[in-house]
Amino acid sequence: METLGLIGAGHIGSQLARLAVKHGYDVVISNSRGPQTLADLVHELGPHARAATPDEAAKAGDIVVVTIPLKNLRDVPVQPLSGKIVIDTLNYYPQRDGHMADLDNEKTTTSELVQAHLPASKVVKAFNHIYAAELTTHGQPHGSPDRRALAIAGNDARAKMEVAALLDQFGFDTVDVGPLSESWRIQRDTPGYGPRRTAEALREDLAAAKRPPQ
Repeated sequence: METLGLIGAGHIGSQLARLAVKHGYDVVISNSRGPQTLADLVHELGPHARAATPDEAAKAGDIVVVTIPLKNLRDVPVQPLSGKIVIDTLNYYPQRDGHMADLDNEKTTTSELVQAHLPASKVVKAFNHIYAAELTTHGQPHGSPDRRALAIAGNDARAKMEVAALLDQFGFDTVDVGPLSESWRIQRDTPGYGPRRTAEALREDLAAAKRPPQ
């Protein structure tokens, strides 16, 4: 991977852009308000970053991160992401996103909704259970004792391997939750959502997660 595309430039998106530039990647970052509103961030990031529209970021990225409010999922361009690895950071907050019956009833997961919207993409859930500020402060070199781990989920094994390699470069171990249908184990209000965990401790949290009765 040489270019990371970002659809969304909020707390998580901007932090991932900083991490990517720091580790030698080009970054194409977008938001819903237009490239001109990202001038300050692009200036901070330097010559390896540029602002674009979501469509342009989707086309430019070797891997593309979708990091927007869940309620805006339908705004994500579909065709430019066909065949690509798409990292999904989305979380469901009814007070922001409005109530979605299938999520309220635990009949599906946010990541499965993303995959349904992007049927030809390889969706991998990642970066959804760490506070944005910690993305640039908690990373450690590979092999560091007590290195923080982050969970991923996805239906494509090769895509998960590539995302795990990216996490390793960014300073984190990876714990594979399994398919997208299991990504509820790291959604809001589960034990692993938020706190700093090693891989061993995160696996314990994932195993302890309980899904409300359906």
